[in-house]
Amino acid sequence: MSENALLNTKETAQYIGVSAGVVTRLANTGELEFDTCGARKVFRKEAIDAYLERNNLIQAAVDQVSTKDFEDNICALSFFSGAGGLDLGFERAGISAALYCENNRECRMTLHRNRPDVALLGDITKISADEVRRMARIPQGREIDVMFGGPPCQAFSTAGARRAFEDPRGNVFLRYLDLASELKPRYLVIENVRGLLSTPFPVESGGKPIRGGVMRYILNKLEEMGYGVSFNLYNAANFGAAQIRERVVIIAKRDGTKCDWLIPTHTDPDGKYVQNWNLPSWVTFRDVVYDIEDSRQTHTDFPEKRLLYFSMLKEGQCWNKLPIEIQEEAMGKAYKLGGGKTGFYRRIAWDRPSPTLVTSPTMPATDLCHPKELRPLSVEEYKRVQGFPDDWWIAGSIHDQYRQIGNAVPVSLGEAIGRAILDDMRGEAHDERWRNFPYSRYAHTSDQNWNLA
Repeated sequence: MSENALLNTKETAQYIGVSAGVVTRLANTGELEFDTCGARKVFRKEAIDAYLERNNLIQAAVDQVSTKDFEDNICALSFFSGAGGLDLGFERAGISAALYCENNRECRMTLHRNRPDVALLGDITKISADEVRRMARIPQGREIDVMFGGPPCQAFSTAGARRAFEDPRGNVFLRYLDLASELKPRYLVIENVRGLLSTPFPVESGGKPIRGGVMRYILNKLEEMGYGVSFNLYNAANFGAAQIRERVVIIAKRDGTKCDWLIPTHTDPDGKYVQNWNLPSWVTFRDVVYDIEDSRQTHTDFPEKRLLYFSMLKEGQCWNKLPIEIQEEAMGKAYKLGGGKTGFYRRIAWDRPSPTLVTSPTMPATDLCHPKELRPLSVEEYKRVQGFPDDWWIAGSIHDQYRQIGNAVPVSLGEAIGRAILDDMRGEAHDERWRNFPYSRYAHTSDQNWNLA
């Protein structure tokens, strides 16, 4: 298509990846230049590309067949791929996905720009197992080794309404399990939030919701499929991420046996029995950002009225270190809420891992303020904390970038999952001593003891 080509509203919407109504609004507000042809608006490709460039976007990524022949020794498929954090981790371990399945416009742009040869599909509820195999160009008779993904976690999050499978996002979780039963991968990986372990749900049709019902439903489904299941709650800091981020990782095996838990690479220097593990200390925020702190940072800003309170705090402190007489003024209605509220007015520490990155560093209950400067963590710092390479392009506005990176699986955690699977494929059992490792802050979170919770 030439730069002078003219597109109508519908064609422009497809090119950008939005509705025709959005294109009309962009034209009416002056954000997207147009010409007129009689009573109709037409858009020059050159003007559309300029709009995309100004907004850190590319042409909308369409569903595509893999552009390379299938040659990998390991056949892997990625679902709910997001910005690619889990995929990058698996790549580092030696497992490259032949297909991404992702429905969000900006995430699809991110994936396609960074890995243009990989097959891409959209809405998981509208695809079949045969279509997955065809798009990934998997040869007839070739089995799928690994299927991995983190179904949307908001339906199970302890911070949200926890509507589980009644939430549309929970329903795509069920579709993921159904698709796995059709594709029959040797290994199935499910990554999700801690709330998955306790979210209530009726185990029996018509029954009352019980604590942990969602997890029990998933385990029953996997058992019906003939899979052996191991799982645990893992703190990403124990695997080299500069971040305290605890996530449930389920690894299911088609042959009915269990995969070993992940092998940690780092440990809390202040933890009990730290000398027992002979591992390096956790990676800190300083460790991963020290060489970019003098560079230009891309970030949003805190509201002006909150900067006064941040200026009174040192690194590693939060609202409870403000002068007593102004704490209630600073906190407003939140002051009388229960709990520690340690996310309010939170300055992170240089020499500890970052708290869990969220989809925006300026949300009052989960502030992520720079240790020294009066600003939130930047997009560049977010990428370093999550383990993304500096040259891994992220599509969209600053808010889109924060959201994609904040929702991602830390790359080093993904690598640990991939390594555990490869070890199991080779028949290499993990040292029994790791059974006693403190993988997270919580008890009764593994397949060995969850029923005791």
